[in-house]
Amino acid sequence: MRAKDLITFFILGIFFGFILMKAEVISWFRIQEMFFFDSFHMYGVIGSAIAVGALGIIWIKKSNVKDSDGNPITIPPKDPSQVTRYIVGGSIFGLGWSLIGACPAPMFTLVGAGATVFVVPILTAILGTYVYGMVRHQIPH
Repeated sequence: MRAKDLITFFILGIFFGFILMKAEVISWFRIQEMFFFDSFHMYGVIGSAIAVGALGIIWIKKSNVKDSDGNPITIPPKDPSQVTRYIVGGSIFGLGWSLIGACPAPMFTLVGAGATVFVVPILTAILGTYVYGMVRHQIPH
């Protein structure tokens, strides 16, 4: 990856973190409200993100969009027979999210905002990713 790309992604990451803070989506209180069904705030943010993402994928599939290296972007269809792994994976993700009180992206923003306790879940997520990489070839996909 080129240095220019890294700098661009770094700046975009800082901007994204700022947006997360201003939208209050990194607030454990907002996350708790969501899981207790006390507020629409987080559902509105997540629903908006899903809508924008879906429109983006439709646009990518219908147009001839290329990546930064000039290669066409292709999105292969999902195998419907593999739905169980998405349900299990999503359930594990949601359980971790509700226990920790933060999604992975906001954890980095929270550390930057001074909530250094989130270094622990970040490090364990990195460790879990490493372990998965080590055993990936031994488990069915």
